[in-house]
Amino acid sequence: MAAPGYGKQSAPEQLPRSAADFSHLPAREAYLASIIDHLPDGAAMDVKTLAVLQPHYGQMACRTALNRLSAAGHLRRVRERITAKDCRWVFRTYFSRTPRSDAWWARVLTTGETSTPAAPDPPDERTRNRTPLPSAAYAALAGLGHADPRLALSATDCTALEPLAAEWLARGATPALFAAALTAGLPPDVHSPAALTRHRLLDKMPPERPPQPDHPARVLECTACRAPCRPHALLGGLCRACRSGTPTPPTPPAPPPPRSRLSPATVRAHAARAREAMVTSPRL
Repeated sequence: MAAPGYGKQSAPEQLPRSAADFSHLPAREAYLASIIDHLPDGAAMDVKTLAVLQPHYGQMACRTALNRLSAAGHLRRVRERITAKDCRWVFRTYFSRTPRSDAWWARVLTTGETSTPAAPDPPDERTRNRTPLPSAAYAALAGLGHADPRLALSATDCTALEPLAAEWLARGATPALFAAALTAGLPPDVHSPAALTRHRLLDKMPPERPPQPDHPARVLECTACRAPCRPHALLGGLCRACRSGTPTPPTPPAPPPPRSRLSPATVRAHAARAREAMVTSPRL
């Protein structure tokens, strides 16, 4: 098994297993796809693990087979954030025994939509043909009378003040904070609870929430080189460089400047002058 949160992830909308699931694939790819299909969710399925799980193919063969399974529509590599508030990322490989198109993978992995949405649950017999439940804003206004009888509001008052109370809740106020803010410091006698509540709803309105940065929760990767890519840039799960099979080679370093060369005659002349200087120089 891979580390928690990593490893294989089964894709949705898969057909039941059958003997012909991978008959359209070459023998090596069909054999490895059958092994991956029977792995549980969360199992490691990197090339090293696949090479250990079976005795026939090594790491390079498993790597090539994974790329071909991606091109055939059986798998996609994805990096995902753990939660919307957690910046940590996990790396998963989504596998489908049913081959899927690039458009299907892009729709399911980026938006989570499937082609067959689940049917809604049938209505409960106890709630059928009854009045709808009040909104959270209406319930918060109606609860003010329980928090302090001086702010007891009628049904008409709650309906009229409901938009202002809804704005409070939209800005992050909980029902408890809502009641505490509106009932704090009330005068001894309140002659018009609705007018006082409206005044306090406007004057004590909490600030708007700052906009949250829109970070993608899921990024698709190239199956071969693991580079993050946009969905439309992946064909068969492979980026353009990996599809061409000729990734751009690194730029070679510049050669060193050539050394200056002397002709053999010049070298002999320098050697002769050096010997003559050694013979004629006075000895100490």
